[in-house]
Amino acid sequence: MLNVQNVSRDYGDFHLRGVSFTVSKGEYFIILGPSGAGKTVLLEVIAGLISPDSGRILLNGVDVTGWPPEKRGLAYVPQSYALFPNMSVYDNIAFGLKLRKLPKAEIERRVGEIVEVLGIESLLKRKPRTLSGGEQQRVALARALVIEPPLILLDEPFANLDVQTRGRLINEMKRWRKELGFTTLHVTHSFEEAVSLGDRVGVMLDGRLVQVGDVRDVFSRPKCERVARFLGFENIIEGTAFGRKLRINGIEIELPVEAEGKVRVGLRPEDVIISTQPMKTSVRNVLRARVEGVEELGPVVRLRLNASGLSISAFITRSSLIELGIRTGKEVYAGFKASALHVF
Repeated sequence: MLNVQNVSRDYGDFHLRGVSFTVSKGEYFIILGPSGAGKTVLLEVIAGLISPDSGRILLNGVDVTGWPPEKRGLAYVPQSYALFPNMSVYDNIAFGLKLRKLPKAEIERRVGEIVEVLGIESLLKRKPRTLSGGEQQRVALARALVIEPPLILLDEPFANLDVQTRGRLINEMKRWRKELGFTTLHVTHSFEEAVSLGDRVGVMLDGRLVQVGDVRDVFSRPKCERVARFLGFENIIEGTAFGRKLRINGIEIELPVEAEGKVRVGLRPEDVIISTQPMKTSVRNVLRARVEGVEELGPVVRLRLNASGLSISAFITRSSLIELGIRTGKEVYAGFKASALHVF
């Protein structure tokens, strides 16, 4: 369906470098990366709004690299939604169909079908400025989907929404995709969107697509330390491996696989269990540690721990912090399963 081949582009101080990936028909593909990684530039190259310095864009086997946006037939929803402020919701949605000079009856039929699926029938006579963020997002999606494009490009589609609206629309997007069967390339910095919606994910860092794969595989098995840190492996531990044992600062940590020599392992803070008493569980790795910092992050708290010179971050709930009486300087036990470790 979409084949991006070794695309590069210099854009001001930013450099898109050698990006290659494919999106299959019916697939929901996520490009995941931090702000400034090049996600929007990549989308605009695919949409035809920016020309690449090198590389090719193929749609269904046809090289469209030099084609203008309107000839590619793709639907692009920018982060701003770009609704026409002086048009009604109906006219915004029907705009692409009118450009294609479809019969009035066909336009009315298609608009009626798409607004029913997206649940915005009551908004058709209103102007965009009177709509909430969630309603504007639905209208922008309706305008993109009504033309039945081979591929829809979504640029941070939920970034401007509050948490509750975003969560609701993510769930509804799953239903819309099932009912309408569209193919999507969706760029975002949100792990929630990637995990909830993506079939596959590509991690973009500093203008390069660093890793591509099944969502579960990428999140559980990052290919390098840079990807691991971006995906939440805050604890990167370096030591010497002897089979399934990792030794560091006099501590032994059990590994999930055998290794030899200097290795680095990643561990997510949420995989660390905290106790004020010695643990009587199946967890094989238990370290005695001192709390060196307590950082509140909304509903969760990050603990900065020191275990014989080894720095570890752990997440606990605020209620657990209070119940366990944890404060800076307190001695605790930090436990984690060997399977929670990722060896680089």
